[in-house]
Amino acid sequence: MLRPISSRIGNAIPTITRRSYASHPPKARLNLPTDYGTTPLLHHTSKAALANQELSEEARNGTTSRINLFQAINGALAHALRTDQRVMLFGEDVAFGGVFRCSMNLASEFGEDRVFNTPLSEQGLVGFGIGAAMEGMRPVAEIQFADYVYPAFDQIVNEAAKARFRAGVNKGMDCGGLTVRMPCGSVGHGALYHTQSPESLFTHIPGVHVVVPRSPMQAKGLLLAAIECPDPVVFMEPKILYRAAVEHVPEEAYTLPLNKAETLKQGKDITIISYGTPLYTCQSAITAAEKDFDCTIELIDLRTIFPWDRQTVISSVNKTGRCIVVHESMVNAGVGAEVAATVQEGCFLRLEAPVQRVAGWTTHTGLAYEKFVIPDVARVYDAIKNVLEY
Repeated sequence: MLRPISSRIGNAIPTITRRSYASHPPKARLNLPTDYGTTPLLHHTSKAALANQELSEEARNGTTSRINLFQAINGALAHALRTDQRVMLFGEDVAFGGVFRCSMNLASEFGEDRVFNTPLSEQGLVGFGIGAAMEGMRPVAEIQFADYVYPAFDQIVNEAAKARFRAGVNKGMDCGGLTVRMPCGSVGHGALYHTQSPESLFTHIPGVHVVVPRSPMQAKGLLLAAIECPDPVVFMEPKILYRAAVEHVPEEAYTLPLNKAETLKQGKDITIISYGTPLYTCQSAITAAEKDFDCTIELIDLRTIFPWDRQTVISSVNKTGRCIVVHESMVNAGVGAEVAATVQEGCFLRLEAPVQRVAGWTTHTGLAYEKFVIPDVARVYDAIKNVLEY
């Protein structure tokens, strides 16, 4: 952006200065950067973390470490490799730690037979994982970015998801234990090939679970549950949270349910449903809206977006009468469309306003327009205002 700061009458050339960064306006009230150090969505004390009733008794009676999301992923992978000889980890550049350092030091501890690099072939590495899972291993295949999963789409949909169905009543033929990990979502400068959130493509496919964690504590427990799952799991990690989200995480191993949404905040006037990074956007919008509109808003994290926890959502909307679904991926045929249709069927007589979807616009994400494509706090705030005034 060019901003003239001085000029003289006549032929003098104005002096200009160039802003090399983008930021919120000086008087912005809504679209401020997320303060991960204070957000209620993260556990800022050990006591808060250990109070989670979903944890195992051993974990609740243990200690915590304050770590970020990629460290939580690393810890979960290390535990799985250490305690189960069937677990193996592989992908592009995994052996040296990976692009986001999630597998850092694992190759040196567990050896190149269990943590190793693959050729640059997503179809090949997922196909290898399917074969290993069918032979009784518990492979963890890493796609370097979710944007590059499409060559492996046929392997996931036509092979991994169908293996158990092909076997019929016969046992021993399935891809249980296969976990396909991939960083996903926007970081502010990802552009066309490093900003995609393709989760809705996998939610159409019976036979796979699709999981998106919001925080380090969730990531550790959900990943360990995914590796133990008797069905293949697509595990999508919001890459902007790898270092941004820091919280206390139990040292002991634990799993979290893959079939249960989590109600993060109780409310009586509106239900907001989301998952992954947009939950932080929703929390900021809720804080402002509750102050401005004298309302209380319930916030639900789906966690597993297929198969998703319909009962928790329907019960909440039947209580509040209003529903907003928020996600970063494109609005067309997205997770929000399925949630909205289910809410309409299950809560029709209780709805006080049409179900709102606040999601990414239906376009590819150009570098200069990324912040305009994904939902921001103002869009969620406006949706809250609209459903209250309907």
